[in-house]
Amino acid sequence: MNLYLRYFDKETLVFNVDDAISFLSSIPEIDMDEHLEADIRDYAASNVYYPKRYKIRPRVYFIIIKTEAASMLDFKQKKAVRPTIAGESREAAASALSRLVDDRPGWYEGALDFKRVVMIPATGKFEYRDTRFVAQCKANSPQDCYDRIVEHLRGRVDSRSQFPSVKGKNFRYKYLGYWK
Repeated sequence: MNLYLRYFDKETLVFNVDDAISFLSSIPEIDMDEHLEADIRDYAASNVYYPKRYKIRPRVYFIIIKTEAASMLDFKQKKAVRPTIAGESREAAASALSRLVDDRPGWYEGALDFKRVVMIPATGKFEYRDTRFVAQCKANSPQDCYDRIVEHLRGRVDSRSQFPSVKGKNFRYKYLGYWK
């Protein structure tokens, strides 16, 4: 595992912790003590892949990033990205999106959180209010359920109301069963 270190315009890619510590020691603004050195060694030995930043003074940090890159050019071109995590999240997102359009006729319960425009009677002005709408409807797919709910609401609320995407977290559905 290699380490990328950066402090303002000073950056390097090192292949072991000792080189990282010597690079940081060469920067006068960084006070390298035994606690900082031990923390850097612990971070390098851990299974954590998130970047780590260390505070030098208020609003001034240096960062360390674990990478598989063999050279600075590979790191800059993001050739050493960990594919397992990125691939798994893409597959999960793709399967969630494909479930939205799967043809499965039946009863659905859809819940939609949207921004509804309402008038305040005291002032005569309008404002957005977070509103939840839950409905049970016959539909052929979750996408169809969403479309039916939005179509129903468009005729009953102010046209300036804002509806979320079917792909977002503000639309939830549950399949209740096949209709007869």
